[in-house]
Amino acid sequence: MIDPNLIALGGFVMLFALMLIRVPIGIAMGVVGVGGFGLITGWGPALNLLSSSPLRTITDFNLTLIPFFILMGVLATRSGMSRELFRAANSILGPMKGGLGMATVGACAGFSAICGSSVATAATMTKIAHPEMKRAGYGDDVSTGVIAAGGTLGILIPPSVVLAIYGYITAQDIGTLFIAGIIPGTLAVLMYLATVRLWYGRHLPAGEPFRLSEAIDAMRGVWAVLLLFIAVIVSIYLGITTATEAAAVGAVLTALIGFVRRRLDFRSLLDCLVEALRTSVSVYTILIGAILFGYFLAVTQVPQKLTQILIDFGLGPYGTLGLIVALFIVMGCFLDAMAMIILMVPIVYPVIVALGFDPIWFGIIIVMTVELGLITPPVGMNVFVIKSIARDVSLVTIFRGVTPFVVTDIIRLTILILFPALVLFLPQTMG
Repeated sequence: MIDPNLIALGGFVMLFALMLIRVPIGIAMGVVGVGGFGLITGWGPALNLLSSSPLRTITDFNLTLIPFFILMGVLATRSGMSRELFRAANSILGPMKGGLGMATVGACAGFSAICGSSVATAATMTKIAHPEMKRAGYGDDVSTGVIAAGGTLGILIPPSVVLAIYGYITAQDIGTLFIAGIIPGTLAVLMYLATVRLWYGRHLPAGEPFRLSEAIDAMRGVWAVLLLFIAVIVSIYLGITTATEAAAVGAVLTALIGFVRRRLDFRSLLDCLVEALRTSVSVYTILIGAILFGYFLAVTQVPQKLTQILIDFGLGPYGTLGLIVALFIVMGCFLDAMAMIILMVPIVYPVIVALGFDPIWFGIIIVMTVELGLITPPVGMNVFVIKSIARDVSLVTIFRGVTPFVVTDIIRLTILILFPALVLFLPQTMG
């Protein structure tokens, strides 16, 4: 019988080797999970696991909110809501120095509230805001840096697909996680606005003078976004709907708004459904692989052993937490957000519980840590998405522009670690 510790070590080596040769993370985790499980328990149970686990995952009611929220974001983009958000934010913030950059942050925040994906937010705002900032005389580093940072709000401001996956993995209420993200998300927006204003503002041009009539006209266009936010987030907060029910309502309501405003027809609706299906399939593939890998971790008892090792270090709760956060930041330089959550949370979560930290609070802290990985080299998923659209801008330029926001993120992360009540206040008042 092969030592389980040796199998566990070999499994992780194999997993990272597969990822290095560009095997999709979901497939890599599934292969290693089933192979390692088979070596320890036998190939009969492993094959039974392979046949039953995917079916259970795709038919799990709690996970149906993921395709609904993905569809909601696709429909909102096709309906032009992102452009309306940018216009409204620019009408208020544009007249200030650096106002166009601040408006981009505001638009990213608004779109995040109906999208749930950082990559989608960054891609959408690159198409809308980057040309506008370029015409206004913004440097490529500033414009792309603002968009890359603003895009990270997509996985923090609810609804968030990454928060939903964290909730599923850790058996925490997803609706509570969404509500917990509101204050940290608002703090993120305010600190990004301050970064644009204080770091870049004196070097950036001001926009057109403020005109009340134009501002009122622009604000009229965001009623749809406000309606969707109320239908989804407020209904969860008041206990009227579950997160899954709110996701379904949000998707249907977004489609209806698109039809009423004549921005969607049945052909474009079909295109949106196909696009949402493709994205959902990729997410489910990663989830299935993670669940199979989770069974492998369970039989090798890696989480329990890691918990004991970290506790034996004697670093104390916050020292151990700092070590885990540092590990996530380092891994964020090589893995995307979804991969980090799915791969690492099952391993470190037992440590957090053993140390007495609140699981809801930890979910927000980890998602904020994952945000850093979206804008730091060498992977920086948001940076690569922006580069694929703004082809004339180099990766070095984008990374240089996003550096001040990395500093801001670290400061914000420290604040929320020191003051957990900022995360837990709203969940404690839920209906």
